[in-house]
Amino acid sequence: MNIFDRGRDHAIAVFRIVVGVLFMCHGAQKLFGVLGSKGAVSITDWPSGPAGLIEFVGGALITIGLGTRIAALISSGAMAYAYFVVHQPAGLLPIQNKGELAAVYAWVFLLLAFTGPGSYAVDKVLAVRKREQELVKA
Repeated sequence: MNIFDRGRDHAIAVFRIVVGVLFMCHGAQKLFGVLGSKGAVSITDWPSGPAGLIEFVGGALITIGLGTRIAALISSGAMAYAYFVVHQPAGLLPIQNKGELAAVYAWVFLLLAFTGPGSYAVDKVLAVRKREQELVKA
């Protein structure tokens, strides 16, 4: 086992936390009109309102590592939708249609759905507690 293998879970955790915070900020821009936004959108404005909610809540869940796989899968789907429905009609390539961020987020969250949260995640704490309770019952 080399240093890269030993640090895998920690690297995934740092990656998850950074990407989660960035995604949450993206949602905060839409929902609250902060962080350099031109203004808030209504939660009922399609598709930006629901997208902002997914970005903010999904980013928060991913950041703390709670329900990471499902939050990442939903976030990935939302970003794939954003890319193909909002950006892709403006041009074939992401660089042409300004959809690079949506495309990258879609792939990043799909990766997290498969890898899981790594270290420092609420999911890990809950799994340990569940195992301990099962051992006590046995």
